Amino acid sequence: MNEAKVTLKKGEGRTIKAGGAWIFDNEVDRIEGRFKNGDIVEIHDFDGYMMGRGFINQNSRIRIRMLTRKPGQEIDEEFLRMRVRNAWEYRKVVMHEGDLSCCRVIFGEADWLPGLVVDKYGDILVAECLALGMDRLKEKVISLLKDVLAEDGIIIRGVYERSDATVRKKEGLEPHKGFIGDEFDTNVEITENGIIYNVDVVNGQKTGFFLDQKYNRLAMQHIVAGLVGGSGEVGTKRDPAKKIKVLDCFTHMGTFALNMGLAGATDVTGLDISEYAVMQATENAKKNNLSDRVRFRAANVLDELPRLYEAGEKYDVLVLDPPAFTKSREATKNAIKGYREINMKGLKLVKDGGYFATCSCSHFMTQELFTEVISQAAKAVHKRLRQVEFRTQAPDHPILWASDESYYLKFYIFQVVDER
Repeated sequence: MNEAKVTLKKGEGRTIKAGGAWIFDNEVDRIEGRFKNGDIVEIHDFDGYMMGRGFINQNSRIRIRMLTRKPGQEIDEEFLRMRVRNAWEYRKVVMHEGDLSCCRVIFGEADWLPGLVVDKYGDILVAECLALGMDRLKEKVISLLKDVLAEDGIIIRGVYERSDATVRKKEGLEPHKGFIGDEFDTNVEITENGIIYNVDVVNGQKTGFFLDQKYNRLAMQHIVAGLVGGSGEVGTKRDPAKKIKVLDCFTHMGTFALNMGLAGATDVTGLDISEYAVMQATENAKKNNLSDRVRFRAANVLDELPRLYEAGEKYDVLVLDPPAFTKSREATKNAIKGYREINMKGLKLVKDGGYFATCSCSHFMTQELFTEVISQAAKAVHKRLRQVEFRTQAPDHPILWASDESYYLKFYIFQVVDER
């Protein structure tokens, strides 16, 4: 197979030499040979050294997405099967027992399958494809994934594609969603951390559910279980006289709220601007017999937090899980202001000795920058913070070093120790 040859400029390619996955348009010196956008090409350093193979796309600033760094490796069915099997075997090692029932099984560049995300909800797969080259191979990769799962006795009954993000246009692709293969009921029931959810894979955000916060939600279960007099584990003996009041901001499907309600919190409120999300969360509370202690309402969190403060409300636990305030490097300055403001508003509502969880899901908001913003917010409202732990996304969303976009979720848990 005669592949086009891409040669990098002298001094460029530092990211992929460090282990990254992308080559940008301004790093390319010349392209020799015929190709179409989405084709696999050879990548060579300025001195002729072959650096591997990847997809090329002249529509995108990400000119090449790396598939392999091994010069002699062919990109064929066996190669794709190897990538898929490695992704699944990794998750069998790193996920807690029982958590493979719903997890991310392919995470793009971090699994060396660039541009492709596949989530597993029981016996359903939901795929998102954001790269032209992978778009051509997605059905083959998904077919191979079904084969690999079948080897472990897992039979997939349906696949749905949620490639409806507008970012596809940067690759010359139109947003798309629909069935891959036979149609099926797209309202899927899953269980995570002991909570049952109905997941709408057609209309829900992203692929229908945010699996990346799985163990962060479990960490908040642990905090609340400890507050109500248990050992920190759900199901242990607690003091029935202890009343724990919780506020879950940007609750989406009620995930943090329900986890804390299950752990024994007696008064849990979840806020979200989306009426549809509030409806889903309310149904999930009913499904888990938590409606007596966990309630949801539609509200703009930025407006609602000051109103609650003026009303004299205080909470034992408050969780901030906002959407990404920035999806570009250029918007980071405004995002800093947004994160600072929301953290200030949230901190003012936490009781002395209470617990405050806050996160950012933008890879442009680095850990260092996010830490600085929280520190500034605490100082501005005269709160002292004692860090309980710092967490990231669950390990089924692996972080590939030198691939900054794979490290996006930062999650802090603090105790607010006093107001002086």
